[in-house]
Amino acid sequence: MKKRSEKQQDLDKLKTELARVSTVILTTFQGITVEEDTKLRRAVQAAGGKYKVVKNTLAERAGAGTPIENLLKNLSGTNSIAYTETDPVALAKAITKIAKDVPAFQFKSGMVEGRVISIEEIKRLANLPSKDELISKIMFLLNAPARRIAMTLNALPRNVAVTVSEAIKANKFGSGGGSAAPAPEVAQ
Repeated sequence: MKKRSEKQQDLDKLKTELARVSTVILTTFQGITVEEDTKLRRAVQAAGGKYKVVKNTLAERAGAGTPIENLLKNLSGTNSIAYTETDPVALAKAITKIAKDVPAFQFKSGMVEGRVISIEEIKRLANLPSKDELISKIMFLLNAPARRIAMTLNALPRNVAVTVSEAIKANKFGSGGGSAAPAPEVAQ
């Protein structure tokens, strides 16, 4: 059993973490196996978040004075929270995937950037591209015109060389006789 000072340290640590987060998803976990719980924790961690099973009073005390205070008030039943300071889409994707595989794991509510969101909004959030995916798409779009310009500039000397070569083969530069003007004489 934890001592009162250990409980206070846990409360202070959770309060500090919750004060910095941008996204919190409140869930229920009753009925999931240890293996499913481990899988869930790893998925949340891989998404850059944290997952905790919390007592309702601890959650309410830790949430007091933070942007998620209203989300954690008057909780009942078994609750867990997943939260992140970084990418809300990655967290929502990780948790939604687990929720599809484990019916006992269910969403209750969530908060993203200070706004309470519904269960449906959590699912829609999970369908959005992640921050990394968006950055890579933007970089591709920004890079595409530069790549086309580089290809065009690289093709220019090659095209000139091919044109000159074809002109030489067709004897377009004239090697004497015909309509070519004589070369001017240089005075010495």
